[in-house]
Amino acid sequence: MKLHRVRVSRGTYYLCCAASCLSLARYRTAFSSAPLRRTFLISIIGRLPIGVTGLAILVLVQSATGSFARGGFAAGCYVSGLALAAPGLGRMIDRHGPRAVLRFCALAFPSALAFLIYGSEAAVPWLEIAAAAAAGASFPPITVCMRTYMRRALTDEALLSAAFSAESVLIEVIFIIGPLVVAVFAATAAPALAVWFSAGCALVGTLVFLRSPALQGWRIERRSATGLLGPLARRDFAHLVGIVLCFATAFGFLEIGITAYAVETSDAALAGVLLGLMSAGSALGGLAYGSRAWHAPLARQFAAALALTAAGLAVLAAPWQPWVFAVWSLLAGVAIAPALIIQSMLVTKTAATEHSTEAFTWTTSALLAGVGIGLAFGGILLERLPWSAAFVAGAAAALLSAAGARVFLRR
Repeated sequence: MKLHRVRVSRGTYYLCCAASCLSLARYRTAFSSAPLRRTFLISIIGRLPIGVTGLAILVLVQSATGSFARGGFAAGCYVSGLALAAPGLGRMIDRHGPRAVLRFCALAFPSALAFLIYGSEAAVPWLEIAAAAAAGASFPPITVCMRTYMRRALTDEALLSAAFSAESVLIEVIFIIGPLVVAVFAATAAPALAVWFSAGCALVGTLVFLRSPALQGWRIERRSATGLLGPLARRDFAHLVGIVLCFATAFGFLEIGITAYAVETSDAALAGVLLGLMSAGSALGGLAYGSRAWHAPLARQFAAALALTAAGLAVLAAPWQPWVFAVWSLLAGVAIAPALIIQSMLVTKTAATEHSTEAFTWTTSALLAGVGIGLAFGGILLERLPWSAAFVAGAAAALLSAAGARVFLRR
């Protein structure tokens, strides 16, 4: 499919595919600020572990013990530690600033991974589990710091949406690259090197991020309330977290459904290809969403994106041939990134600025918890039903969350 680049007035560039055009002007305007642009680029190194660590832990422990159950449990403990600790770290950042938290995580996260490697090599199961959980709990919160910084730096809603879109595309790219990095290390050297790579990126990336413009001008918002619930005290935000939790279960059903499809129809390795295609579709959808102005209310946009995701999952439940399934995987991912972008925009609308960082961590924790729930229930479901049942369940969860967005986020 041929892409054409057309120059128009005021230096705006368009990438045109057939009759449709994707404008990059909004992104260029959003990142016209040198401090924002520099901070975004600096943050990439410290965020590479997002796509590497979980899989690297699974492969490391599995290769050392020969047990997928042990590897999966260690990776689950890592994700659980991340989900449980993130809101607490976010609250500390809102109250005291990010420097102390980031310095602690820059040291604690690599140290925990080092203990994990030692535990796997010395065959000490309790140390593996404790170190994996500690690594999750101390993961450097660079992404939520970036989103809080963007919220403060970009007062125009359209430009903020473009910035969040760039964030979403970056995360999708990291999730595509991360598994490839793990596979290369596992195939050519040793699985432990993938874990060391993650630790090194976190250490160097966090120390570099500490010198970024975002932290040099960071301000602590004056607090108007001291309740234990923080941003959850606002009903609209609590509703949003519940909707995100429901939506994220669809991701869990999707992941296990694709894996089961690959195993039953072709080869387990096909699952990685299919998930990569879905991430690519999601990245393209996020890039397209952020390039345009959308006039519908955010809640309505959110419901529409969730409903489209539900439709994509429902289509995947049909008995397609692998190459057709691959095409549908790409298309089914298109609405995922826009849904996550709109979710971030809704956080800025429903949470007070004094709770900005903590609010972003709550939605992140809801996403992680939802994926875990979907994986767990998907596994139980597939013990009794064919692989298509996971996609039907995922579509139902996405559709339920779309209905929740329409009902509970109307304001």
